[in-house]
Amino acid sequence: MDDFLVVLYTLNLFKPMKKLIYSLLAIPLLCLSCSNRSSEDKSASPDVNTDSSNTANNGSAAAISLKLIKVADNITSPLNVVFPDDKTMLVGEQHGVISLFKDGQALAEPFLDLRSKMVKIGTSYEERGLLGLVLHPQFKSNNKFYVYYSAPSSATGSDHKSVLSEFVSNGTTADIKSERIILTVEEPESNHNGGCLKFGNDGYLYVGLGDGGGAGDKHGNTGNGQNLNTLLGKILRIDIDEGSTYTVPSDNPFVGKNAKPEIWAYGLRNPWRFSFDRKTNLLFAADVGQNTWEEIDIIEKGGNYGWKIMEATHCFDPEKNCNPSGLKLPINEYNHSEGISITGGYVYNGTSIPELSGKYLFADWTGPLFFLQKSADKWQRGNISISNKPSENLKVLSFAEDNAGELYVLTNTAGSPERGTGAIYKFAK
Repeated sequence: MDDFLVVLYTLNLFKPMKKLIYSLLAIPLLCLSCSNRSSEDKSASPDVNTDSSNTANNGSAAAISLKLIKVADNITSPLNVVFPDDKTMLVGEQHGVISLFKDGQALAEPFLDLRSKMVKIGTSYEERGLLGLVLHPQFKSNNKFYVYYSAPSSATGSDHKSVLSEFVSNGTTADIKSERIILTVEEPESNHNGGCLKFGNDGYLYVGLGDGGGAGDKHGNTGNGQNLNTLLGKILRIDIDEGSTYTVPSDNPFVGKNAKPEIWAYGLRNPWRFSFDRKTNLLFAADVGQNTWEEIDIIEKGGNYGWKIMEATHCFDPEKNCNPSGLKLPINEYNHSEGISITGGYVYNGTSIPELSGKYLFADWTGPLFFLQKSADKWQRGNISISNKPSENLKVLSFAEDNAGELYVLTNTAGSPERGTGAIYKFAK
């Protein structure tokens, strides 16, 4: 995603300037904020994909119409929702507060307030904050949960540091003094921070990190995404139940090699939400694009997902005649005529909407909702329309999945941590 476009959306300036913006993007010399690449040039690059297993563009599926049921409001920037049980949910907001909701109402006292530990969050466009929240698989017995947040850093060349920590709940609140810091990663820029946290069926914690920010991954000769000696631009797999912080599972793909052993997969720009399909255990990830292309990947052990060699299935650096050999190409992509920043979701495994069964739901931050369905060995994309859409300005910040497999969409109307009205909706037929 070109961050300049997101700023315009946040300030409600994109639509009135759309024709001018795309005219400028078509002129390479004027596209100074786009790593000296125009969307026209990149779209014209030769399609290097000769791998018949790639299914990034294989037709469309029939649209599905759904409704939204509001389950929580009076919030601003919900990025994470987890469900301790069927009657309660924890809502983590970007500005650093986690609230406990019971029967749709937030308790007066915050469950956990991390603002004293975090960087000061901007009031307009901002990618730092409380970005990840997940319950331990044995939360009901050990009360442990994990967060990923942006903290101040004094390190030279660092904008901030990303912190992965464990806390312990004591019922309706969590003791901030119970923090056990598991991992810290220095971040050279303010954007592309990833932050998604998920436990796999193997009991290990999977952690998403962006490429360190800026535009075009201009970090070293190859960029962070392709550098196996940094954690940036990766999905990690660690064991948080062993050691004082964590240990590395012995079957991680880069154990014993000249690489960070925590790495499970690499070549990612900014994985904004990934999730496991409960039935197949496939790991779906949405990787936010640079100037032109947004993508969905299925993450596999040791996979290289191409950034910054490629943006989705298209050459990026170099702009033409790149070598896709050994790269894992996305199962689906869309360009910036349909959106500007992808938001990953979940495969639907609930029972309330049978026609969604087995389909992967996701969105663009600007509002469009999509699904993917597999037909033979191809993935087809379809649109989701909302018959009772509460606002035309809804920004899709994230998704959530409850214990029964029903899905939720996390939204606000401004796209910023402290402005607009946030709400959480449950999908219904």
